[in-house]
Amino acid sequence: MAVVKPFRALRYDERRAGPLADLVAPPYDVISPAERERYAARSPYNVVHLTLPVDESGAARTLAEWEREGVLARDEQSSLWWLAQDYTGPDGVARRRDGFVAALRVEPYETGVIRPHERTHAGPKEGRLRLLRALRTHVEPIFLLYQGSLAGPPEGDPAIEVELDSVRSRLWRVEGEPPRDLVDASLLIADGHHRYETALAFHQEDGTEESAWLLAVIVPTEQEGLTIFPTHRIALRTTALPELQAAPSNGLPFAEVYTRAGTGFLVGEEGELDAELVARYAPEVRYTPSADEARAAVDAGEAEAAFLLRPPTVEQVASVAAAGRTMPQKSTYFYPKLTSGLLFMPLDLH
Repeated sequence: MAVVKPFRALRYDERRAGPLADLVAPPYDVISPAERERYAARSPYNVVHLTLPVDESGAARTLAEWEREGVLARDEQSSLWWLAQDYTGPDGVARRRDGFVAALRVEPYETGVIRPHERTHAGPKEGRLRLLRALRTHVEPIFLLYQGSLAGPPEGDPAIEVELDSVRSRLWRVEGEPPRDLVDASLLIADGHHRYETALAFHQEDGTEESAWLLAVIVPTEQEGLTIFPTHRIALRTTALPELQAAPSNGLPFAEVYTRAGTGFLVGEEGELDAELVARYAPEVRYTPSADEARAAVDAGEAEAAFLLRPPTVEQVASVAAAGRTMPQKSTYFYPKLTSGLLFMPLDLH
């Protein structure tokens, strides 16, 4: 079973740091260089100075300075946290996604306690490992799923509330034990594969009990607010064009393929995921959640084809992970992303 526990959060003191809206940002891996500068300009204390620093040693000095100055303050007691995110998805539907925030003990994938569903690359993990070595603090949570449900948030006003990019995040401190559904449950990584594998590598390197823990948002699957949207592919070159059909075949995986000559359908094999199908014909692609952006790249002559995918279901993702398989990168787009800067977790949890 997954092992989770409360932790003493390190968090912004708005009396010293300023409004939380100026301090938070999206996760490091979805921020462009221009967006990074925009968030950094909002406040000298914005979280991107830690999540996307100029250099790792500088980030460690920054973190220490913020603690000395009272910009970041440590909670006196360990707690679990309830997180509610209110959002309107790309489909225009308003929803709320609930989960809880805890310290999670890392486990090798071989134990089956924590399961991945996507492949990772070495480059991003090297940078995250250098940063974790320097900070010895988890400055962003990863996002995991488990088969279960939650009753609802605690009563009263949240301890933390902020809106970022039309997503309202609210956090309540929770007393007591983690949900009972976690007993004998395995966790599926929804977002944060590189950071999870970085934390595991760091623990193997560091060897301490403190390094065995990371910051996690753990979300039950039995709720309407858990949504996956598609990530489309933009291909400069592809071998798919001769294979296009006028319409998809019933029951088989397919991708809509947009070209300057028109639209066709690429049809796959039984049991194949749509993203796996595209990977066979276009191994080098750019990614976008916007179908309009994908089509525009083709219209502008920047790409030969845009592959417009359907989102996989949670059941499909879980089935892939349970079978020990992994999906191509960017096969899932769990919406919304988690907001960075709400809670930090130093590795000395006490």
